[in-house]
Amino acid sequence: MNDPMNTSTREMTQVGRVVATEAKPSTAYSFNFWTPLDSPVGIGTLVAIIQDNVQVYGVVVEGFSYTDLGSALHDFIGAEGNPQAEPATVRPEVRLYTAAVLRVEPEEPLQPAPVGPVFLADDLAVSKALRMDGFKEKTGIPIGLYQNGEQLSTVYLDSDFLIGPEAAHLNITGVSGLATKTSSIEFVLSSTFAHFRKDIAVVCFNVKGSDLLFLDHPAEAPPQSPLAQSYADLEIQGLDERDREMYRLMDVPALPFEKVTYFAPFKPDRVNLNTLRTHPDLAGSVRPLSWGLEDILEHTGVVLNRDDIDAKADALIEYIKQRVISQSSEVGEETHVVRNFQDLSRWFDSVMKHMEVTNKDQWQTHHYATIRKVYNRLSNLTTRYRGLISCDETTFDLPWGAFEDRNVYVVDVANVDPQAQDLVFTRIVSRLRQHLEKGDLGVKHVIVVVDELNKYAPSDGPDTYLRQTLLDISERGRYLGMVLFSAQQFRSQVHKRIVGNSASCVYGRMDMDELATPGYQILTAATKEKLATLSKGQLMVRHPHFNQPVFVKFPRPNILRGPDGVKLFPPAADLQLDEAVWRNLQRIDGDLMRVQIRDAIASASGDEEEVVRAMNLTLQKRPEDPAAFFINAIRKKARLQVIEGGPGSLTRLSSPDPTDPFAD
Repeated sequence: MNDPMNTSTREMTQVGRVVATEAKPSTAYSFNFWTPLDSPVGIGTLVAIIQDNVQVYGVVVEGFSYTDLGSALHDFIGAEGNPQAEPATVRPEVRLYTAAVLRVEPEEPLQPAPVGPVFLADDLAVSKALRMDGFKEKTGIPIGLYQNGEQLSTVYLDSDFLIGPEAAHLNITGVSGLATKTSSIEFVLSSTFAHFRKDIAVVCFNVKGSDLLFLDHPAEAPPQSPLAQSYADLEIQGLDERDREMYRLMDVPALPFEKVTYFAPFKPDRVNLNTLRTHPDLAGSVRPLSWGLEDILEHTGVVLNRDDIDAKADALIEYIKQRVISQSSEVGEETHVVRNFQDLSRWFDSVMKHMEVTNKDQWQTHHYATIRKVYNRLSNLTTRYRGLISCDETTFDLPWGAFEDRNVYVVDVANVDPQAQDLVFTRIVSRLRQHLEKGDLGVKHVIVVVDELNKYAPSDGPDTYLRQTLLDISERGRYLGMVLFSAQQFRSQVHKRIVGNSASCVYGRMDMDELATPGYQILTAATKEKLATLSKGQLMVRHPHFNQPVFVKFPRPNILRGPDGVKLFPPAADLQLDEAVWRNLQRIDGDLMRVQIRDAIASASGDEEEVVRAMNLTLQKRPEDPAAFFINAIRKKARLQVIEGGPGSLTRLSSPDPTDPFAD
């Protein structure tokens, strides 16, 4: 039987020979070898030593070139000080490379690399060198292609160490503007969807402009597409044959994501969505994101200043959550059922009025000053976070409990202020954790994608709730099936516990100042030099199975880039009230006539708050006849004011009407 590593049965190319000198001996972790001048070896090349029954695999990490000169002065004298003079003697030159050992077979006893011939690694040698032969058929996820001349070998990550349970998380570093961080995340997600054998979904936080807002559109217009001419006019570049061949070799479909759901908060007017994806052709593709009282009280530490949440205020908030929200609460002779911020304000008014009438400074052990302070802080939230926090009970959220396999959920928070971003991150990740713990999310694995870690999880600065949330994912997420795919420009400025818990790390082109920081001292000078000059589509990858970093190439994702998407689908200006309401309700019924909505709004006599509330209620209920439902919601305004004290305490009607917005 032929030995799979026997060079006589395989066409491996010998490129050099190990040389072990007294000054530079071979060790169990590195060896040196020389090559002729025309050798294809360079920094990052994978090589193999084949000697008797020993195979040693390594990656080139440093290179030198020697002649027999003792010093530069000898060459100067030989040329008589004239650099243009032809040398009297052609001096021999040799290339010497240092390779770091990746794997040795047999593994025991661990011994220094033998002196023997050095070969370029072929497909089988690449697989064995990176220990991929043990997992690529079962849990392998292609990350890119190792290239040596014309040879292209697929490099896999082990999903057990990328998604879990052995280890998890992916961190990507690179300078801005070279299409590395976002593109590489998009490709890894596509590869994961194609090769990961279990159910999985992705939650992306779009934090920069339009970066992740066109994941469902291809980078090139399909043949015969109505958009083909627009792509050509805007000079939007598609994939080339090289990219397509790389996709074929890695068995990854060269397609945009099939299932993408977008979410964005309302703008302060509560009818236009706060996103750049507002072109008429994309109308209805973005769902609103808005939370109510119960949602927000779970995260008062995020929306309120730390100085405000002392022990007394915290105790009052807990009392409200446990004894007031959605329950019958008696204050003097009044009874309240609090379901939204409007109800809560009335409840606070009743409590403080009751205390003043009875001349008491405490209510249910809570001091008047504490009640007043909490009231002031909570009552301002609907103004501070207008558009994201709803003052009534109409709320919109992610489809908790109904996540779909291979679906990407994009939450656009690029245009909201940092405090609102903190709230969105913290609440969504908290809900993900809760549902994963219960096992009722709809999928068992979720990838959370966050860019700009320099901003959201810096190594110094205040300890924000957002940073704590990201730390929680990195340290405990993999046990639940929650994985963090993060990216930043400067890895050295990100919290060490986050990058330290990322089992797999990817590096694009790096800034030399960043490479001079202590975190990169384990890399050789030549490796850092190569990192500083990487071109688009080139990456350095570290993974638990790889003893040393490996350089790979990945294809351009067939996904429309954010800037190109904005050119192709320019954001529309904010719509007037009637048109905005009509556009929103078209998400439920595409045949809805604008005139129906316009006439209904005209009957509201200029009460925009009531129109917005009716629209949100219709979107939340999603009735079969949204037009009739919306019209009834506006017409019943007067009736709402007298049913048990207001909309926060509505009761079920005895004979529910399907077009009655308050029947249930």
